[in-house]
Amino acid sequence: MNSTALFCLDPDYLNDLATKYKGAYAQALPFPHIVIDNFLPEFVLDNILTEFPQPGSIDWQKFDAPAEKKLASTSELQMAEATRLLLYQLNSATFINFLEQLTSIEGIIPDPHFVGGGLHQIEPGGYLKMHVDFNRHTRLSLDRRLNLLLYLNKDWHEDYGGHLELWDRDVTRCEKKILPIFNRCVIFNTTDFSYHGHPEPLTCPEGRTRKSLALYYYSNGRPAEEIAGAGHSTLFKTRPDEKFTSNKSSGTKVKTFVKKLIPPILIDVRNHLSQKS
Repeated sequence: MNSTALFCLDPDYLNDLATKYKGAYAQALPFPHIVIDNFLPEFVLDNILTEFPQPGSIDWQKFDAPAEKKLASTSELQMAEATRLLLYQLNSATFINFLEQLTSIEGIIPDPHFVGGGLHQIEPGGYLKMHVDFNRHTRLSLDRRLNLLLYLNKDWHEDYGGHLELWDRDVTRCEKKILPIFNRCVIFNTTDFSYHGHPEPLTCPEGRTRKSLALYYYSNGRPAEEIAGAGHSTLFKTRPDEKFTSNKSSGTKVKTFVKKLIPPILIDVRNHLSQKS
């Protein structure tokens, strides 16, 4: 049996982490977050890295638009045993208790469907512009509250790029840049103002990619101050002096991207007028 199958999250270890970082999490800028290095026993992530699918080995969901160029898994069935076992544990009661203690968010609910989450991979030249995430899980009718990112990139140099950037709510200033090194875990609150991304094109050598596990957590309801409006999909926003460029071959994707930026009520009015004309 794979040694990872014998690994179980240690509640005492997680309790100690939550106690240690709870204050720093709440006070972090530009929004509550924490960066924890050497998060899990190294052999656990070594096994996951060994079985991590290459860009052409599974049917990845491919994003290739002005605001994002990346790969994402679409089902847990695309993942091998060690990966699935760890993801299941990160959705367990043991881990949810840790998240609630760390973040002071009560009633956290995991996503067994891994919608938008699971395996993420970015090839050289890829990026993910500044954005706030979709704020509702439509299948479960829940509010999105937390992101967890666990990086799998060994011997990752600063000049490879791929930093996770956390920006202020008006996207005028980068408050923090986080290099996506192996066994580094980042947990942060997701609201309608928690702008983050990997906006600079990846500069790692050919044959290497930026790999991560992503899990999202929810609750039934959320504080009013975290909401800017109605439920929405991922919303991108340009940084100062930045413009999203495109080419003619991505017309449909550009249209989808622009639609994400338009408030739903304006889309409805525009559709209504076009139907009458």
